[in-house]
Amino acid sequence: MENYQITETKIQAFADYLRSAENSAGTIDKYLRDVRRFAKWLASRPVSRELAAEWKNALLKENCAPVTVNSMLAAVNRFLKFAGFDFRMRFLRIQRKLFRDPSRELNRSEYMRLLETAYQSGKKRLGLLIETICSAGIRVSEIPYITVRAAQCRKAEISLKGKIRIILLPKKLCQKLLQYAKEKKIVSGKIFLTRNNTELSRKQIWAEMKALCKGAKIAPGKVFPHNLRHLFARTFYQESQDIAKLADVLGHSSIETTRIYLISSGEEHSRKLNRLNLLL
Repeated sequence: MENYQITETKIQAFADYLRSAENSAGTIDKYLRDVRRFAKWLASRPVSRELAAEWKNALLKENCAPVTVNSMLAAVNRFLKFAGFDFRMRFLRIQRKLFRDPSRELNRSEYMRLLETAYQSGKKRLGLLIETICSAGIRVSEIPYITVRAAQCRKAEISLKGKIRIILLPKKLCQKLLQYAKEKKIVSGKIFLTRNNTELSRKQIWAEMKALCKGAKIAPGKVFPHNLRHLFARTFYQESQDIAKLADVLGHSSIETTRIYLISSGEEHSRKLNRLNLLL
């Protein structure tokens, strides 16, 4: 049964595998955290189908949201496949979400307040970073590809997870990026750097954005990098009404993933129902 034990050696080998597969640092941290949580719950017991099912139920009893549980199961299942275990955990069946949670949705006016607060506070790098993520619809992991050359060409070539895609950058954004690079005496390479000329970490970007919330009078739950990408997606779709094109722009391999970005709020759905005029 030794083969069915989750050991730190196997977890480290899994981490090396994820890196070789070009998973982002955030994804790797998340997967390892979930696997270690499962291993800790097992308390040195060998992995089995029965214990896996028990763990899933234990997570629900801890009031973990179903989506969160499925996210952890996905991470552990990937580890089980890598480690050669002969079974996978079954996901919880969840009805497709029909409405966005308004308490988590960042709207355009709030986005503008966030920008104004950043620039008025003298945080030019942060303000420009927020504009870049939102106006180009990029992921945090794609920020290192925003270079002087990319701004000059008005496009960035992204190479992640074995996929290469081209992101077009708005003309006005490129002008601002080049002006910022000139001020910082950056003649080539990455534009968004720390004072020590190292890459900005996901954690640092997150923390700097959260620090703007009080001054911008926006609920902290609405302010995080990926929400800027959601705002871009909704705005792009309102302009184009082309979900296939949006999927290409966002780099999604499945339109089903893109649909998640376009879920309407409950209030918006109610307005549409009222406009149907199907009542006397």
